[in-house]
Amino acid sequence: MRKFFEFLKENTVIAVALFASVVTAFIVRPDKAYLSYFDLKTLTCLFLTLAVICALKRIQFFSILAKRIVIRTGNLRVLALALVYITFIGSMIIANDMALITFLPLGYYSLSVTRNEKHMAYVFVLQNISANLGGMITPFGNPQNLYLYSFFNIPTGEFMGIMWRPFVLAIFLLTVLCFMLKPEKLTLENSVKQTLPPGKCTAYLLLMAFSLLIVFRVVPYLVGLLVIPVILFFMDRKALLEVDYGLLLTFTLFFIFSGNMARIELVNSVMSRLLSYNALIFSELSCQVISNVPSAILLSQFTENYRELLLGVNIGGTGTLIASLASLITFNHYRALYPDHTKEYLLTFAALNVFFLVVMTVFSYFFFT
Repeated sequence: MRKFFEFLKENTVIAVALFASVVTAFIVRPDKAYLSYFDLKTLTCLFLTLAVICALKRIQFFSILAKRIVIRTGNLRVLALALVYITFIGSMIIANDMALITFLPLGYYSLSVTRNEKHMAYVFVLQNISANLGGMITPFGNPQNLYLYSFFNIPTGEFMGIMWRPFVLAIFLLTVLCFMLKPEKLTLENSVKQTLPPGKCTAYLLLMAFSLLIVFRVVPYLVGLLVIPVILFFMDRKALLEVDYGLLLTFTLFFIFSGNMARIELVNSVMSRLLSYNALIFSELSCQVISNVPSAILLSQFTENYRELLLGVNIGGTGTLIASLASLITFNHYRALYPDHTKEYLLTFAALNVFFLVVMTVFSYFFFT
């Protein structure tokens, strides 16, 4: 029991999800309808994608690729652009939290060996924002995207049609903020030579492509559930153990919570009315309080306006520290490295995130509402 409470203490989002699901279970007693709460396709796609990402990460695929890109930078400004763009692109492919786990150490490595630690908070925050906003363009870029894409059965072309304008705006704003740094010359030497195992690298990239076909509904998800785990079991079973099962558990618990909330008549009426006024703004506000993934799962029960909801839970990932799990990952990483400078980080985080939240909300409001 002690270990259980220690686990909940270390995993705040899971603790909140568990509390919410248990409380609502007393209001809506467990019955057969509970089985309809769970989106098995979303859970399966998320598991398969995370498993392949873990396999690629274990052969240092992302860090080697990123280092080879960063090594070619010649000044601080270009280095910041490289770090932000790598994280931005990475979130489109491997999801925002995995992009940060992979590329934040690269940011620390690059800035520390070039003796630019004074810019660490600024670059870390930009990497965090790029991870949250870069993933908005693809259904698998952010966990909430994968859920909404599956839940509303959104056509891929329409999905990208909704997200491309704020996506381009995010790139523009991030680029401008990188240019705020002076182009100071720096030397970054590749002190450790690393090579990729060609066989495993090719196999895992093929599995990644296969998992994307499942996400895009070309291959049935049950086929992927039979193929990918079996191959990884024989090639690198540790990759299956390193999957973020906490994220999968969080989704499962919030499925219970949102399913129960939708069956409470008063809640259904109030939430539906609020979302009918402005789904974009309300979903963004929800993210600031309960984070973007649970907001997507909960609010999808009360509206059919998936365009504004999709925009809201992506843009809403900026703002407060708890608006996105990815933001907590970045903060914890920075705090572990510089425990005496957390105030500086939080001030930088608040200023830049509020800026992005306001600008992108105004932009999306006039384009989509």
